[in-house]
Order: sequence, then structure tokens, then C-alpha cells
Amino acid sequence: MTLLADRPVNVVGAGLAGALLALLLARRGFAVAVYERRSDPRLAGSERGRSINLALASRGIAALERAGMMERIRPLLIPMRGRMVHSLPGETQLHPYGQRQEEVIYSVSRADLNRALIEEAARHPRVRLRFRWTCLAAQPEAGALRFRDESTGSECNVPIAPTFATDGAGSAIRSSLAAAGLVEVREDRLDHDYKELTLPAAPGGRHPLEPHALHIWPRGGFMLIALPNTDGSFTATLFLARSGADSFDSLTGPDQVRTLFQTQFADAARLMPRLLEDFASHPQGQLGTVYTGPWHLGEQVLLLGDAAHAIVPFHGQGMNAAFEDCLVLDGLLDRHDSWDALFADFERARLPDTAAIARMALENYVEMRDTVRDPAYVRRKALAMELERRFPDRFIPRYSMVMFHPEIAYAEALRRGAVQAAILAELDDRRLRGEVDFDMARALIAERLA
Repeated sequence: MTLLADRPVNVVGAGLAGALLALLLARRGFAVAVYERRSDPRLAGSERGRSINLALASRGIAALERAGMMERIRPLLIPMRGRMVHSLPGETQLHPYGQRQEEVIYSVSRADLNRALIEEAARHPRVRLRFRWTCLAAQPEAGALRFRDESTGSECNVPIAPTFATDGAGSAIRSSLAAAGLVEVREDRLDHDYKELTLPAAPGGRHPLEPHALHIWPRGGFMLIALPNTDGSFTATLFLARSGADSFDSLTGPDQVRTLFQTQFADAARLMPRLLEDFASHPQGQLGTVYTGPWHLGEQVLLLGDAAHAIVPFHGQGMNAAFEDCLVLDGLLDRHDSWDALFADFERARLPDTAAIARMALENYVEMRDTVRDPAYVRRKALAMELERRFPDRFIPRYSMVMFHPEIAYAEALRRGAVQAAILAELDDRRLRGEVDFDMARALIAERLA
């Protein structure tokens, strides 16, 4: 390590990325002060309104392995082998994510994962955790971070350099830097919101649906999904437009909610005895993409994870991208002898990839809520898997590159995915007039894919 660990570093935000980053920095010898506005999750329940469970994939796993955490995390995971698509009449069809046994993604409780990371960080002698400390602002001109201790109401300053802002999509540090004109921020809010609901466990703690799948009810302009929990329940999320027909605004009372679920998600509604109560009491969450530039301010502050590049959740990569941020930063530490150079190098390395996954996440929403119902989509997905079997050194479906191949950068997955989509379109068009021409496929792949 060329950077000297002779002064403490600040991590503002003890969510998933902040807790993992604190652990990685401490393992390298840095003294880490972690500040979190919420209560200690080891003592308090999870925050209402936040996503209850998440999808862990290979990029996140690689970062957890670097921190020595995977063996501890593994009991918290439920493997999901594909999307279980529920048609309007109630028929189901499994669309596998990959074709190898290890090509699965994992449902994991946000609260349990966060708690495990914080517990491990707390065991490290070089980590100091401070909960219920709200960051009010970054004050670069004064060289300070301004905090309020919520337990006493008192305010104080902390030396700013170096600070890692991992305080999420609503980052207070990013907001204060933007207000001072030091960074530019664009928040593209999706015109769809979400609400989380519950499918309780069946008698005996059994899952009421197939547990090793992500369940999806695609209905064109909206959808319902459900992920399994280790207690036998499922967390369901309704994604719906804010206004217009078939929107949250149109659900003015329990009768409208009941009608929507009975007509669009009848098989799920039968498994949700508290649907109306939960719908009325659970918050309506917002979705959007955050674009920030620059991510860093000299040697003082680096925005990381959602604070720099929050994305919509439809590719299951928000947490994984933030964890990969931590992994990339850890890998760059040995190359630099100044925080300024490190922060700038990190931004250069990650900006193209985070822009790519932001775009792919938005595209995946259309796929999940609509395209999965299209016979052409199913046909081309099957063809893509066949091409991967025949040409595994060149052709890997884009979804697989993102979810199962951390050695392939997001930006490269986006680029190769576009080339492969064109190849699939040509082959599929030819197949509609006969059999798949695999000689033509071999020629196209050899010509266009390195």
C-alpha cells in the first residue's frame, strides 16, 4: 500500500456499500470512521420502505470474497435459477438465467446482509462506528464535514479529507456539493413507482411458490415480481405508473386495488391475505437514475455507489455495481500515493461501466414487464443459449455477461450485446424461412465478435 494510513478516513453511510468499503479499508490498515444517520441495525429493525430483499450476482460475490465475507453470507442466500413467468390465465413458464449449474442469482435480505457486514466491520479494531450521526453538509472550503449527533442534538465538524460518500441515492454530501456548484447532478425520475407487499409463508414455513425462481407477472405497462425469503415468505413488488390508466393514482380505494389484483395477478392475490391492509400502509417508493459529474473533489471527497450513480432496480445490479465499486477501489489503492490521484483514477475506470449498467437496467424494465411475453423474445433467447453452447469463447448472452461474468466490464457487455442482438436478428429472420443456419452463425460470429 503506497497511501499512508496515518490519518483516519471517513465513510459516510453504513449501508451495504459503506459497510463493505469500511471493512476493505480496515483490512488494508486504514483507520476508518463510519457515520450513519440511522440507528444501529444490530439493535433496530430494518428501515420501512426500503427494498427488503435483493439479488446478489457474481460481481457482488467477488467483492464479498475479497472481504472474506462469503462463507458468512452464504447461509443467507436462496438461489434463483430463472424467471418464473406467470401468464394472465395463471400458467407459468421458467426462463432459466443461464445454462450451467452455477449460473444462478441469489435472493438475500438487505437487512441481514447489512447486519452481517456491520458486525464484521465492528469486530475490526480499526473501524469506529457512529450511528444516528446525520451528515448535514460537506464544507470543502472549511475542510470539514458537518454532523448532528441525533442522540444529543449537538453539532460538530470533522476533518473532511479523505471522505468516501456512500450515503445512497439521496446523498446529503452530493446534494451539498451540488448546492455549492462543485458537482453537477441530474436525477431522471422514472414515471413508474413501486410498492412492496408480502406473500406469507404457507403452513409449516413452506414457500407458497417455487422458491428457486424470481417470479414475474408481466402485464405490458406494469408488472408484479416476487423474490423468496428464508422464512418461507416472498417479498412482492408492484411496479406501476404514477398517473393515468392502470396507475397508482387510479387506485383510489380498496375496491380498485382488489380489482387490479384479481384481474391481473389472480394467482398471486390468492396468496396475499393482507393485500388491502399492506397496500394501504406500505409507502409508495420512487425510482430513478442519478447522473453525477465529477464524482470527486480533489483529495477531499469521493462519491461511490448509489451516491454517484444510482440506477433503477430492473437488472438486479444496483447493489452489485456498488460492491464492484468497492472492489475496483481496493484494487487501485496500491497504484497511488495520493488520494486525489486515486479518486480521479477510480472515476475514470468506473464511469463508462456505471453509465452502461444504468442504460441496461432501464432496458431490462421493458423486457421484464413486456418483452418476455413475446414469442420472438423466447425464440431468440433460446437461440442465444444455443450459440453460447456452440461458440462459448465468443458468444455469451448479454444478461449472462452482466450477471455471471465479472471479468467482462459492463460497458463491454453493452457493446458486445448490441453486436450479438444484430446477429440474432439476422439468424432469426433466416430461421423463419427454414432451419437455423449455423454455418452462417459461425461466419457472423467470427467476423464480428473477437
